[in-house]
Amino acid sequence: MLNENALFSDGTKGYRMPCEPSVYDIVTIRFRTARDNADGVRLVVEIKPEKKDVSGERDISGEISLMMEVVSQDELFDYYEAKVQLEDKKVSYYFEIVCGDKLMFYNRWGVSEELPGEFNFAITPGFKTPDWAKGAVYYQIFVDRFFNGDETNDVVDDEYSYIKGSVERITDWNKYPASMGVREFYGGDLAGVIKKLDYLKELGIEAVYLNPIFVSPSNHKYDTQDYDYVDPHYGMILKDEEGVLAEGELDNRKALKYRKRVTNKKNLRGSNRLLIKLVEEAHKRGIKVVLDGVFNHCGSFNKWLDKEGIYEGITGYQKGAYLEEDSPYRSFFRFKEENWPYNQSYDGWWGHDTLPKLNYEGSPKLYEYMMKIARKWVSPPFNCDGWRLDVAADLGYSAEFNHQFWKEFRKAVKEANPEAVIFAEHYGSAKDWLMGEEWDTVMNYDAFMEPLTWFFTGMEKHSDDYKEELLNNEDIFFHTMRLHMSEFQTTSLMTAINELSNHDHSRFLTRTNKRIGRTAGLGPEAADEGVNKGIFMAAVTVQMTWIGAPTIYYGDEAGVCGWTDPDNRRTYPWGREDKELLEFHKEIIRIHKSYKVLRTGSFLFINGSHGFISFGRFDLADKFVIAVNNNDYEITADLEVWKIGIRDEETLSSLIQTENGEYRLNAVIYHTEKGILSLTMPPVSSLVIKNVVN
Repeated sequence: MLNENALFSDGTKGYRMPCEPSVYDIVTIRFRTARDNADGVRLVVEIKPEKKDVSGERDISGEISLMMEVVSQDELFDYYEAKVQLEDKKVSYYFEIVCGDKLMFYNRWGVSEELPGEFNFAITPGFKTPDWAKGAVYYQIFVDRFFNGDETNDVVDDEYSYIKGSVERITDWNKYPASMGVREFYGGDLAGVIKKLDYLKELGIEAVYLNPIFVSPSNHKYDTQDYDYVDPHYGMILKDEEGVLAEGELDNRKALKYRKRVTNKKNLRGSNRLLIKLVEEAHKRGIKVVLDGVFNHCGSFNKWLDKEGIYEGITGYQKGAYLEEDSPYRSFFRFKEENWPYNQSYDGWWGHDTLPKLNYEGSPKLYEYMMKIARKWVSPPFNCDGWRLDVAADLGYSAEFNHQFWKEFRKAVKEANPEAVIFAEHYGSAKDWLMGEEWDTVMNYDAFMEPLTWFFTGMEKHSDDYKEELLNNEDIFFHTMRLHMSEFQTTSLMTAINELSNHDHSRFLTRTNKRIGRTAGLGPEAADEGVNKGIFMAAVTVQMTWIGAPTIYYGDEAGVCGWTDPDNRRTYPWGREDKELLEFHKEIIRIHKSYKVLRTGSFLFINGSHGFISFGRFDLADKFVIAVNNNDYEITADLEVWKIGIRDEETLSSLIQTENGEYRLNAVIYHTEKGILSLTMPPVSSLVIKNVVN
């Protein structure tokens, strides 16, 4: 009988050497079976995309079939190898395993009797993601709400108007964001990030991802006003003047203070210098800095459109396309009518007139400008370490152009800084953008945040829905994870941004109350009620041991709650942190960073039951077992840990255990019997176990 549970291969360095091959490399592919079990293993390599003939049969032209040879054995497994000569094009491959008269197939989906070809392993020669980004611990900062390091650059009351109302300076740092809070400013800035870098270093952070920092009128800054400069409200205001709006006044031509602050070149250059300082100070501490790029659309305040008249009449700025047909920026936007001056017929993203969609297809000048921006911020003197791409799949007016743009964007960024990372916001399958020529990876909703949220809380990621049938459903969890993880090439999966919370969704801790709601309906206080720290800790344990880059949304580590936008953008609670959660995060991050196997090692589902999941991370030396009980009662489970190579003679030791909102570091020793690890798990608990390596 073929032992199907022993069959294994993946794209890590233990099973593909090199795991990120270059063009024309010779690659060694490895496959694992139970010892003395299979009669033979064949590696089938497809040199070009699979075709179909008129009969619907698979055209195998372009395939190479290689018999694999056993190159080593241990107590449990045989290891087969074959070598493949790459060319300059993508290849895919799968395995055929023969045992007696039985033929089985193996690819990223796992073992099957019929080959699901869309899940074959893939190699794109030359596609590499930065080594530093593989398994890196990120920290996402919504700058206005993190720390106010310089009160002289704060937005002041009535400084300007935005979306039919005047902006407001919030002086109570602990105030909940209003349900229409886009005009509220708490004063967080780059100086504040600089002052808290030592905190981030102590926490264990390796990379900071900043929500947008370029000139913009909103507190979220996804409506860029000037791509060339950091917003002086986040940077430095060296030249200022009086002149806020009178009560009830909405005409920003009269917002003299704001116009001076965001157009004066001394302010703009000084703010850029502060970013340089931030990056330098972060790099001294071993922390990378990734910027948020909004390239699909800009804002109605943008100097190219200038709907608000911010730049009108100011020396050094040309007329915006909203004001004049002969503006040098006319082609940057798609106007539906010839109706100047004050042409309001431009395309807005999803119809929002505050978010003009950029017309790349109609403007080679805009196209080239954005390629310069792509290079500028990852090059000296700024030296930022990559880009997060907002609504990246929406850019352009056709799928063909979208892919063309991101291919050129990748070339521009990687030529300027080969170690820069590129990850995109994307919902749904990103497979078409992860072929090696566009993005490195994505914010991992499909293969991390969503399945984890449903399993642990039964909640949708905005707290807009609750599904009892998904809570604790291990079958759906494993199936969904396997399905979506199989769409990634390994190098993209290792760098995937694995978040529990972020600026677009409710805080994970709030989701643990299993309550549907938003701040406008239930009020912000309700987001703090009935939360379960034990569930949150267990989810963080999975986050820090799963394949990919664990990413903390600022304040999650301190116990911040919140409904979806804008309540999820509460301030960091300096001096009011949940100390237990904070110390737990430091310890679990320390464990993650201490073992390379948790960054780049193999991943395997072990087994599960209702409310219980277990999985392994392993290489030839280190073997981790992670187990989670999300039930409100104790369970006993038998884990087939032999599948990750653990032998009965090995000693296993716990590294960390959580239980009902507390954690322990005391080591508990475990042994297996016939490859089975028996565990008794308390209610709402998690456990990280590792083999003891002499």
